[in-house]
Amino acid sequence: MTDGYDLLKPALYSLPPETAHHATVRLLRATQQTPVESLLRQRYVVNDDRLATSAFGLAFPNPVGVAAGFDKNAHVPVGLAALGFGHVEIGGVTAEAQPGNPRPRVFRLPEDRALVNRLGFNNEGADAVGARLDAEELPGVPVGVNLGKSKSTPLDDAPADYRYTYDRIGHAVDYAVVNVSSPNTPGLRSLQDRKALAAIFAELRDAGADPLLVKLSPDLSDGAVEEAVAVAEDHGLAGVVATNTTTERPAELESPNRVESGGLSGAPTEERATGMVRFVAERTDLPVVGVGGVADARGAYAKIRAGASVVQLYTALVYEGPGVARDINKGLLDLIERDGFDSVGDAVGADL
Repeated sequence: MTDGYDLLKPALYSLPPETAHHATVRLLRATQQTPVESLLRQRYVVNDDRLATSAFGLAFPNPVGVAAGFDKNAHVPVGLAALGFGHVEIGGVTAEAQPGNPRPRVFRLPEDRALVNRLGFNNEGADAVGARLDAEELPGVPVGVNLGKSKSTPLDDAPADYRYTYDRIGHAVDYAVVNVSSPNTPGLRSLQDRKALAAIFAELRDAGADPLLVKLSPDLSDGAVEEAVAVAEDHGLAGVVATNTTTERPAELESPNRVESGGLSGAPTEERATGMVRFVAERTDLPVVGVGGVADARGAYAKIRAGASVVQLYTALVYEGPGVARDINKGLLDLIERDGFDSVGDAVGADL
């Protein structure tokens, strides 16, 4: 189902990607708390108890969520829920407001159904985002915050930087994710080693962060993933998000924009991300959030069967349009019925 999105695509694609994104967010924000929001819910929300699932102590009406990066400043969690998503992760949010990297910094790869971004944690900062969350109504689905490190903060001071953001926002959301895996902040990925992770986790746990998750890079070695998961377990984290964008470029990419630096997301990352979901799920009982290339029910179901309790997407909104969550959820119902599962939750880890 396209909902006319294919007719709208040429107009959106005539705009720079970041401009098109901001226009989409403004449009969606304008629908919140209006009769249009109710119409969106009627069209896009799939109400079926078989889709309900749970992870890290939270109940999700369906397993399809919005990944961090779409709603950086918490402008449209209600609107995204109205499009049928079962949870929304805002951010990444940093302690300091920051403009991010120079434009252009987002690139479409339409031939590959992918994006490359080097945004660099552009956001309004923890104070502004926290104030917005306190002032505005939130949706009846879980909302998480993706915590990033301020670019100007030295790596040694990262724990305090993450804590500042959590202290301003954590009370207003249902879960928090430590992002040490974005490729677009200098040195950030070096925080994925045992010592650095332990310091950040300890600081956030001391601040009361629970449930707390960590988001890992798909470019980590197997040993580094195992170490990160072990540290997460040692510090009582509630889950692992697998994965962030990748700096690698598969040989089969066709778009000229494949040469742009930044993190690659979308269809070319799907197989690798699903493999990492399985790799993590085989090594821990912590719930896994599956991210990377999810665009249809088949792909979401593959991650669920590989061990993902819930999944997230972003790039698919660009290519599939506003009906993507609805279409995935309807497709998941068909797939679990085909395979004899009573619910989506029963299918989690079926291939392990």
